[in-house]
Amino acid sequence: MRSVPPFNKGQIEVDGEKISRRKPRSDGQRNRQRLLDVAKAAFHAGETDIPLDEVARRAEVGIGTLYRHFASRDALIEAIYRNELDRLAVAAVDLANTHPPVEALRAWMLLFVDYIAAKQVIAPALNALVGGPSALYAASADVIKATIDALVARAVQSGDIRPDLDPLDFLRALVGVSNVAAAPGWEASARRLVDILIAGSRPLSR
Repeated sequence: MRSVPPFNKGQIEVDGEKISRRKPRSDGQRNRQRLLDVAKAAFHAGETDIPLDEVARRAEVGIGTLYRHFASRDALIEAIYRNELDRLAVAAVDLANTHPPVEALRAWMLLFVDYIAAKQVIAPALNALVGGPSALYAASADVIKATIDALVARAVQSGDIRPDLDPLDFLRALVGVSNVAAAPGWEASARRLVDILIAGSRPLSR
């Protein structure tokens, strides 16, 4: 296997902005994350209209703390989505620096399945945003494309993946499964598909 350099020195760059490994959180950052986690859990439970003061209560912070982080309900909803995207991007950096290239790609694709599932959970709230979610989705597409391009490029360079593949085809296949699988549990099918996609992308001489 050929030697592959570190993953862009521990960073992904998207439109000039570098995404690095996550740093330790301050108390304020921990409160913010707790609010995001509580709100996401409420949406997952079908509580799409949960009041903001109830989000603060469950997160065990004051309503003033919530408003210091999120000026409005729309701001909270957008932050939940951006937080899921950030986790995906940061995970790519960590995986690329701790796993062989093809294993990093596989692990990240499994996380992408989780990202799709989270996006489906908060989709009703996103669709209710003033102005709609189009701008959010467009920005996320740039981050995701840059990430999968970098991971696949490393796997190609290491000789584990054929160079004639379009990196986005991996993601199109996974999104397709989520769109056609109406029954609960589509995630299991998508995770099995990850291994099928990796196996089918190996060099033909193997």
